[in-house]
Amino acid sequence: MSVSLLYPLNDFYEEAGVTPPPAVPVEPAGIPEPSRGLLVHDRDMTPTLEAAHGRSIHLRVIRYRQDRDVVSRQVLLVLDGEETAVAMGAIKIYLDRFPKQARQLIVEGSKPLGTILRLQKIAHHCHPSAYFAIEADAAIAEALGAAPGQTLYGRRNTHWDESGQVLAQVLEILPSGV
Repeated sequence: MSVSLLYPLNDFYEEAGVTPPPAVPVEPAGIPEPSRGLLVHDRDMTPTLEAAHGRSIHLRVIRYRQDRDVVSRQVLLVLDGEETAVAMGAIKIYLDRFPKQARQLIVEGSKPLGTILRLQKIAHHCHPSAYFAIEADAAIAEALGAAPGQTLYGRRNTHWDESGQVLAQVLEILPSGV
């Protein structure tokens, strides 16, 4: 089974009956700076963005769905104090693979997964499986302060625990000139 380039964001578009914006795969070398430096690595996005912007980040949840032990949400990663969005994302989190306190924080929905993993000292690793260029539709443009039709860059990333179980599947899109 082939996974959509925009998975799991495409699930939210399909649920709303809307066609996802055009996106094409890109090689890391094709991503302009500063986006390349923020996307092309094997680390969590939250601490990478916090280091780049010199402040903490919290979530603004756009859409949320929970089906048994799977939480799906579309979010903005927002700088504390400024309320400026520094990334838009969609994530599918497998709750049954987290300790109880981490599950509670995930369901609460105010902290990014990367922050929860760090605070709860959950050993994990991640690796991007795709990079893409996306044409911002009206919703993405508004959320990230872009012009409709503007090309933005992102990645699809997976988080695993030490035993190799998938903890989360993530899609991250950066605003232009982050």
